[in-house]
Amino acid sequence: MSAETLVPAAPAPTPAPTPAGVRPWPDGVRAGNENLVRLTESAGKKIKSLIAREAKGDWLRIAISGGGCNGLSYKLKFALEPKRGDIVVPTGGVEVLVDPKTALYLKGTVLDYSHQMVGGGFKFANPNAKASCSCGESFSI
Repeated sequence: MSAETLVPAAPAPTPAPTPAGVRPWPDGVRAGNENLVRLTESAGKKIKSLIAREAKGDWLRIAISGGGCNGLSYKLKFALEPKRGDIVVPTGGVEVLVDPKTALYLKGTVLDYSHQMVGGGFKFANPNAKASCSCGESFSI
């Protein structure tokens, strides 16, 4: 019988400390800025209150998909974390997630929120849109 020598395993590397208030991102996630998308103060406040109320994730995902009266429509939903390839934009006190395909259509867009009883809600102002419907939820390029 041969005697086996047990060598203790090396300790796992300690991750670099994350600055206070900054969440670590998964690999493949990039930082963006308000040149891609910007939330107004009103939109930021409303999103923060919805994040707290809905408790479905601390990130706002803005996506564009086919559909709506003009061919493309905006989608807003909450996410638990970014996905590989996402662009993270800190704006309006919220961290917004945008996938690379959506970023092509979104560049320069401002998301506002209005409390008006008629015509209120979230409104997108997209400089890339050639036409949009009166509801503000769909557009064409």
